[in-house]
Amino acid sequence: MNLRALRVFAFVMEEGTLARAAERMNLSQSAASRQLTLLEQDFDVSFFQRDKKRLSPTLEAERFYPEALRILSQIDALPEFVRHIGSDRPEPLRIVAQSRIVNGLVLPAIARFVDSLPGQPVKLEIHRRRDLGRRIMNDRYDVGVSALPLPVEQLRAHRLGAAALKVAVARDHPLARKKALTASDIADVPYIALDDTTVIRRIVDRELAAQGISIQVAHEVSLGAAAYRLVHRGLGFTFADPVALDPELSGDVALIDWNPRMEVEFGYFLPKSDARAEAKDAFCEALEAVFQEARQGARSLQAKA
Repeated sequence: MNLRALRVFAFVMEEGTLARAAERMNLSQSAASRQLTLLEQDFDVSFFQRDKKRLSPTLEAERFYPEALRILSQIDALPEFVRHIGSDRPEPLRIVAQSRIVNGLVLPAIARFVDSLPGQPVKLEIHRRRDLGRRIMNDRYDVGVSALPLPVEQLRAHRLGAAALKVAVARDHPLARKKALTASDIADVPYIALDDTTVIRRIVDRELAAQGISIQVAHEVSLGAAAYRLVHRGLGFTFADPVALDPELSGDVALIDWNPRMEVEFGYFLPKSDARAEAKDAFCEALEAVFQEARQGARSLQAKA
């Protein structure tokens, strides 16, 4: 089996087009196409349906993809494994996390974890939720952290808890003085929405529709961090939770209760292997402590507002 052909296959699965896969491999599109054809000939199977410029994965491709990732991840891990042979330095704890909760949850948990286990290195990979599922299918992680539900059905989530979604406005905005807000309060305030690939947007759209509430989107972004900074600059409001809000913005952005209540759940997940149990347990304890502190901190900040 040709490893280059296997990488072309994996990149086509991730990117959706042969052109983008070829670009990532630094190959011409014709060369990448030849590699893909060779792989299909080796296994006597069609991995993709050709539809103009787009390749649609077959059922065989969907089933083969996780195994391809595992093979490639093992190959990619060899240099790091060799570097650690004969070394007294412990292997890093590998953490994968959804981007929106890194600043407010994962980084504070890492700081607490490192304090509890001095000398234990950490390797953090950050991904958008829509990319996280495929990234974790190769099992090259020790702990994963994400909003729930998890992007991969086969994984079992360890629930951290639920955090109430609130209305985020600039601290000097007139609405920041209120204890709770409804749709009528924000009718004339521009809505900075996350795009519809995010968990938060889906929760908000579902709950608003259930209540018969319609809010016009003024601005749309793909990352919560961008929405919070636009709020900080006074461009409008967004829906946020205390876990996702960057700690550095907590003094400049107010989180106000929203009525009717909406919640987002968070959790962590572990690979099947029991390796690194002590380090994983210590990090998960740090996660749980930081999560509870973030929720309590939001309540304290609101009480002072």
